[in-house]
Amino acid sequence: MLQVIDSADDTVAVCVAERITSADLDAVLERLQAALARHGTVHVYLETRGIDGLELDGLRAHTARATPLLGRLGQFGRIAVVADQAWVRWLTRAESALLPFVSYRVFEPSQREQALAWVGAGARG
Repeated sequence: MLQVIDSADDTVAVCVAERITSADLDAVLERLQAALARHGTVHVYLETRGIDGLELDGLRAHTARATPLLGRLGQFGRIAVVADQAWVRWLTRAESALLPFVSYRVFEPSQREQALAWVGAGARG
């Protein structure tokens, strides 16, 4: 289930819980692509809760659609990931190591407000 979180126009903020669906991936990609088209720098806040699966239908199409974003990594500002599961935090740290020029921070649920503030500070410049 995907929930959009109110945020600045140059910030994509979402919470994903339980199973990540094809529709969730579509919605996030659409929001991200729209923000990148409007702004020189885009920030991301992602909160995950109890992820227990990923719908594989359409994953190939989503990967093809998301791949061009690699060429736009210079437009990414701050990326905050709040996760209640250690494996999600670990994967995020691994991704961050692969993309050292993107500013990632990983937070636990008790640090949610801190994560939102950190992303918001990037949005305010």
